[in-house]
Amino acid sequence: MRCTVLLDAPWREPVEALSAFADEPWAVGLVSGGQGAQARWSYLARQPDATLTVRPDDPTDPFEALAALLGEAAPADPEGPPFQGGVLGLAAYELGARVEPLTLARRPGWPDLAAARYPAVLAFDHRARKVAAVGRGETAGAAEERARAARAWLDAAPAAACAGPLTHGLTASSGVGHEAVVADVVRRIGAGEIFQANVARSWTGELRAGVRPYDLLARLAGQSAAPFAAYLRLPGLAVVSNSPERFLRLEGGRAETRPIKGTRPRGRTRCEDAELAAELSASAKDRAENLMIVDLMRNDLARVARPGSVRVPDLFAVESFANVHHLVSTVTAKLAAGRTAADLLRAAFPPGSVTGAPKVQAMKVIAAHEPPRGPYCGSLFWMGFDGAMDSSVLIRTAALEETAAGWRVEARAGGGVVADSEPAAERAETEAKIAALARALCGAGA
Repeated sequence: MRCTVLLDAPWREPVEALSAFADEPWAVGLVSGGQGAQARWSYLARQPDATLTVRPDDPTDPFEALAALLGEAAPADPEGPPFQGGVLGLAAYELGARVEPLTLARRPGWPDLAAARYPAVLAFDHRARKVAAVGRGETAGAAEERARAARAWLDAAPAAACAGPLTHGLTASSGVGHEAVVADVVRRIGAGEIFQANVARSWTGELRAGVRPYDLLARLAGQSAAPFAAYLRLPGLAVVSNSPERFLRLEGGRAETRPIKGTRPRGRTRCEDAELAAELSASAKDRAENLMIVDLMRNDLARVARPGSVRVPDLFAVESFANVHHLVSTVTAKLAAGRTAADLLRAAFPPGSVTGAPKVQAMKVIAAHEPPRGPYCGSLFWMGFDGAMDSSVLIRTAALEETAAGWRVEARAGGGVVADSEPAAERAETEAKIAALARALCGAGA
């Protein structure tokens, strides 16, 4: 894929363009929304030329297979978007059992890793309101043919928007039960077993007849756009994410991760909203929770970084989203010579912000209290032919499974539990975090 061709295309909203082919296996959309630099680019892709599915009983090394699928690095057009074709994929949370010394049960039907190689993509620049159709190939002619094919995706008529509730309602796992889990984690912390663990509860339901997984993405994009929103359709499965959190980014040999730890709901008035943001910024508990994960991510990046290159340029920044304020930090490093995006993913997976510290023992505690997570708390990622990478943490995410009766949906929400966590407050945090997904699935007031 050494040749790259970029063709200009007329602006169209990426969510609308995706609607025409969203039901195809391996259709994918990374649909950024909201404010800030992280929300500049969206990408659509379909019809990959190769796929990779690593199931729990497959002895294949998934990271080596991922690197082989991507192939040797080839330069990108310096005038083009950050992602100019390559691999897009899903790393399920339980892929972590292939990284750390753990035995984890798997969620039935879900692979550890599902990835595909896309020689053509549509890149949407929200800042400039421009679309680029990108084609890659071994010759300029092949690359141009693929770019023209991608541009033609925009000609398809959009599917009609779904009206009304998307589900028959959601059933939440026990809030009282979650409080008991939090209390147990606090007890384990007091006994010195761990410092922090991220535990979650679930909401389940079924989509109404005629509703597609895509409709959830469209609803979320209209109600509570997020910088790492994403959609992936697999055979009989789908992932819809409204994540605010970056996992790993790699560009020019510089790696970056931006863990989120610390949450407050948005206020009902401007004054109340500002007070809640200030409270989060000043909270010793939330800062301690965030700092633990920053230290964990520093250690993870150091596994593949040049010695002495790990830095924390931004600590405890408050970022605001549709339903919540978050405390976000930034950790950077320079990748060691010979290391690749696949090596970086192996070094840091699963994300420390959704496991705890120490990571392995926290994951054992999580497994004792939760059924297998599958996509939740895993990552959706792209790896470019040029060696660059970006990825999300799959929080605010729904996993959908097709059955004879229709689509079953599960979403989870959780939080980091530390020594001074209060069970009732942790339960309330899960309800604040699930609010946007619940509203999108069930309608106003959910």
